[in-house]
Amino acid sequence: MPSHLFADRPAQPPEPGSVDALISQTRRLRGEVDAVRRDTVVDDDDAQGRWQRALCDLAVHHLDDLREHLGQLKEGLPPAPELGELPEGTPATGTEPQLTRVGSAEWNLLTDEVNWSEELFQIFGRSPEAGPLPLDELGSTLFSEDQPLLTSMVTACLVDGKPIDGEFRIVRADGRVRTLHMRGEPVLDTDGCTASMWAVLRDVSELRRSQRAERESRDSLQRRREIAQTEHRLAVELQEAVLPPWRGSLRFPHHTTGALDVAAHYLPSATSALIGGDWYDALELPDGGSLLTVGDLTGHGVTATSGVAMMLGALRGMAMAGIEPGPLMGWLNQLLETSVQPALGSAVCCRYDPARRMLSWAQAGHPAPLLFRSSSGRALQPPEGVLLGATSGAAYGQAEERLQTGDVLVLHTDGLTPRSIEFSRADGTERLLALAPRFTAARSAQDCVRMVVEEFGESEREDDACVLVARVGG
Repeated sequence: MPSHLFADRPAQPPEPGSVDALISQTRRLRGEVDAVRRDTVVDDDDAQGRWQRALCDLAVHHLDDLREHLGQLKEGLPPAPELGELPEGTPATGTEPQLTRVGSAEWNLLTDEVNWSEELFQIFGRSPEAGPLPLDELGSTLFSEDQPLLTSMVTACLVDGKPIDGEFRIVRADGRVRTLHMRGEPVLDTDGCTASMWAVLRDVSELRRSQRAERESRDSLQRRREIAQTEHRLAVELQEAVLPPWRGSLRFPHHTTGALDVAAHYLPSATSALIGGDWYDALELPDGGSLLTVGDLTGHGVTATSGVAMMLGALRGMAMAGIEPGPLMGWLNQLLETSVQPALGSAVCCRYDPARRMLSWAQAGHPAPLLFRSSSGRALQPPEGVLLGATSGAAYGQAEERLQTGDVLVLHTDGLTPRSIEFSRADGTERLLALAPRFTAARSAQDCVRMVVEEFGESEREDDACVLVARVGG
């Protein structure tokens, strides 16, 4: 409803064809947005999905409002219906009336006359027979905490000539709560005094509900992101504290023949920011031997890295106590089985005796160590061993392999290659075995690790991985 202040500026009606085109575009766009909304699958734990769905709902409400306004623009001001033209209670279209969102009103301060549009009666849930509400009674329909706002807006309009622009909540006669946006202006007489006030009231309940849902889902998503960033930082710090602090190559035992040159490297996932449960370790034992191990626990984040801390602590302690790899795996299996946070794990544990150059080893559902000698490589024949935490009281076999000067032993987790139809664990093993000539020519374990990183570092791994290389000295 245009302001009476501008009645001397006649508006040019829009061309019907242009409005029809806009309505068609709006209807088509609304259908496309609604299709996106239906295709958005939302799980209980999917904060980002709920936020996207809320944005789609908000866009649909805006487009519905736009289409309704364009329809009103096309039809113009409807003529007042004659009394008795239709039977009481019969809708003009013969169908259920749609929810009306916009109505208008005018309060004449000189005659106390009040005019409401039919739509405004519907918005307030008030029958036309009951008549429109005077200004001094309008506040009775509002929430008590919103009444001062309406009083302030109306006073500023009538006394100071300021336009009205604000929102408040009403309680309809049927008990339904609606949120209305009111915009209006004073109408001045020839003396510049306020003669009446007109207003347009829009029901924005669904719009505000959608905006609130979008805001809440966005805030929830932001909180989840902040929590994920905190957990990632904690997981990284815990991993750095748990994994061996050494960088470069290690050599042990010292001052003896058959000593091992050891190097290792952690390769993060290329597709996920989450820290996994992969580990590696090398340790000189009290009897002059050496412990070599790599493994992987299920899960990601702080849970996985805290599990790694528990496993490595137990593994180091038992190895220092002289427990052989086979029985050691059995104790690790029992540890996982009784853990507060159940998990599955795979591991390989090797004990090397430099005096006999004998490697004793056991595995738990893990890729076998690869032995490289004289420009060729092979996987060691694995002894019996199931995943850690999978079976109660599982027994783990132990195998032995005599090593020679210049041999290169490679231990790795199975995250080196992508897990897909094109790639499997066997593909990763074949790619490692193909490096045999280069390993034989390498001068140190660190050089061998560098070759593995060059080979696998750029692949799209879905999981993180570890590689440990031990080279037998003369």
